[in-house]
Amino acid sequence: MNKKRKKLSSVEKLEHQLSYLGDSRKFHASRFLSVRLLTTILLMIGLYYLTDITYFVIPFLAIGYYYLLYYIVVLYPIRKRCERLEREALTFFEVLTLSLESGRNLEKSLSITVANVDSELSREFAKTLKEVQYGKGLTEALKAMKERIPSETINNIILSITEASTFGSSILENMYSQVEFLREKQTLRIREKMNQIPNKISIISVLFMVPLMLLLILGPLLIQYLS
Repeated sequence: MNKKRKKLSSVEKLEHQLSYLGDSRKFHASRFLSVRLLTTILLMIGLYYLTDITYFVIPFLAIGYYYLLYYIVVLYPIRKRCERLEREALTFFEVLTLSLESGRNLEKSLSITVANVDSELSREFAKTLKEVQYGKGLTEALKAMKERIPSETINNIILSITEASTFGSSILENMYSQVEFLREKQTLRIREKMNQIPNKISIISVLFMVPLMLLLILGPLLIQYLS
């Protein structure tokens, strides 16, 4: 019974992770687990009968494939989507703040922002507003939206918006601080990428320039030796 519960909880955990893929999601957790297990077994059989690899190594290759598939299909796309949403967040919340400054309430400001910002994050808020139109409360819909967003930064902003809306505090003041935080985070991200440029240039130099220089220096000597 405990094993069954653990297995069920792992499926539910994977299903929750897959919900982070948003519109790019193409399968459910049970399907992924079945396909991964089946292809791992087929890989083991194929390696055993079609290759000369020793059977001691085959299980390790199969285990490597088992976890690599999870990374390629689930973890890596989630990470890329998180980065994409965080890049879009500053523009979206800046426009939302401008809408709130004009005196509109949160729901109306979100509607205006969604209509004027074309991004994946904007489409997620559009889904939330559609749920509100179908009768769900805005706070409840925003909490449900957090289950589809892999970014902790964006989820913290959504949480602060819902708390401000629930407890009646100033959403506008809250958004000022959140937008400033996003600006600082984006600046730090740009600086980090700029700091990585010298390292990348060094790697390129080692891989391409050094062999080329050696060829230019030693080329004449090799030609003279061969002749």
